[in-house]
Amino acid sequence: MNTCLRMGVCFMALALGAAIASRAQTAKRRELPAGAEAISLLGKTLVSRPPAGEAKTRLDAELAAAQRDFDASAANGVASADAFIWLGRRTAYLGRFRDAIAIYTRGIAAHPNDARLYRHRGHRYITVRELHPAIADLERAATLAAGKDEVEPDGRPNARNTPIGTTQSNIYYHLGLAYYLQGDFRRALTAYQECMKFSGNPDRLVSTSHWLYMTLRRLGRTAEAARVLEAITPQMDIIENRSYHRLLLLYKGVLTPQELLGKAVDANDPPTIGYGVANWHYYNGRREEALALWRIIVEGETWAAFGYIAAEAELARAH
Repeated sequence: MNTCLRMGVCFMALALGAAIASRAQTAKRRELPAGAEAISLLGKTLVSRPPAGEAKTRLDAELAAAQRDFDASAANGVASADAFIWLGRRTAYLGRFRDAIAIYTRGIAAHPNDARLYRHRGHRYITVRELHPAIADLERAATLAAGKDEVEPDGRPNARNTPIGTTQSNIYYHLGLAYYLQGDFRRALTAYQECMKFSGNPDRLVSTSHWLYMTLRRLGRTAEAARVLEAITPQMDIIENRSYHRLLLLYKGVLTPQELLGKAVDANDPPTIGYGVANWHYYNGRREEALALWRIIVEGETWAAFGYIAAEAELARAH
């Protein structure tokens, strides 16, 4: 199996109420070993390994700036929702996901009607494998954001400094993922179909199409899945979601697995590509090939990647 890729129980479908989710989250946090951020869906203790060298220096500086902005915003009372969001995002980029969740929780207490705070906390609940609270947050975000949308600034800008997501697209993208990880493909489908309405650029189109296609295949809706691929071409102008684009070209028959595996550009590529290829094997009847790839993914260290979490979920259901 490719060396680059080597680097790289079914849950209830309904979201818990906010109060129950909060109590469950607190209880689980007490059970975490010292220094751990999460327990994987396979029972493995997950510890963050922040970047070193220049990357860490930059991230530390960005967090310090976010803290200064937060303090200035809070000087005359309660900090703004934006200040909470950026402090939480900068904290999470250093692998401190639990601390970020705590920051968003404080922000929600101060700004209970700001959809963005629920959207970001929901994302980080997914990261730490707390899927029920994630769904509760993202459903709440969807309700609060109904009828309005705006471009979401990037915390880590892409090569063109062009944000690809909006509030609505990010809410439904992460909501679809949370349901998908639970194996609730029908609710995942609804979320991804809604997300597609807000996927107005090639990068968001391919990321949404990737998960939408896989969801439809898991539901056995092959003809509908094929229609998702009609808008996907090799010539698309992709800024950052190249792995999703290439996976869609695999599903379309333009590329082969050998052309994808081992072509990593960043740390998230091995689990992203690996999960997509494994899932392609799975819904085409090659279960053992899929299981082998999923096992390789969870041997890696990039455990915050969505493909990694999805591989965990698959293996947990297979046991």
